[in-house]
Amino acid sequence: MSPVSQGYRQSPANRILILLKTDGPQLGSAIGDALGISGEAARQQLAKMAEEGLVEPVTVAAAGRGRPRQLWHLTASGNRRFPDGHAELTAALLGTLVDQLGTGALDTVISAREAETLKRYRHELEHAGDLAARVEGLAAIRTREGYMADSWQEADGSFMLVENHCPICAAATACAGFCRSELETFRAALGADVERSEHIVTGARRCAYRITAR
Repeated sequence: MSPVSQGYRQSPANRILILLKTDGPQLGSAIGDALGISGEAARQQLAKMAEEGLVEPVTVAAAGRGRPRQLWHLTASGNRRFPDGHAELTAALLGTLVDQLGTGALDTVISAREAETLKRYRHELEHAGDLAARVEGLAAIRTREGYMADSWQEADGSFMLVENHCPICAAATACAGFCRSELETFRAALGADVERSEHIVTGARRCAYRITAR
């Protein structure tokens, strides 16, 4: 479990933040079940968190003729409760680097980071046998790095790697090269085909990668 997750398990409110961050929008009753409390207690906690601007209810139409459902989402303020690697400073430093030294200098920094990261990932995964073990190992590494990662195998034999948080989101938003670099690092470290299917930077709740054997 990541340090972020450990820190947020100290109160019902923080447990709700973790639940919505990792599992996405939830019904109030489902939140109550997950926390082991009544639906009414969960709704009271959610109402308090909504007053603080951390969560908000969104009504969605049910399939067929069912009644509309109210799903609870994290707000922007709720998402900011999760660390983003000194976001403002990171974005400012990247801007200064490009202004003073040009885009080539930034490309050099990204390439150096990619090479160092790949070396470290390969070292940590060197004893992982098959692709399943490598994907699981990579998810564990990324969780330690603050990405709140998870992985599983799909029915068609492919694998999914999901990251529910991005601690370098400010850097990735300022420079798409960081995301491109990470994708290439995953491919090289796993020795597999990796395609990103969801992307936090483009507005998705999480980053998700489909992994298939070459």
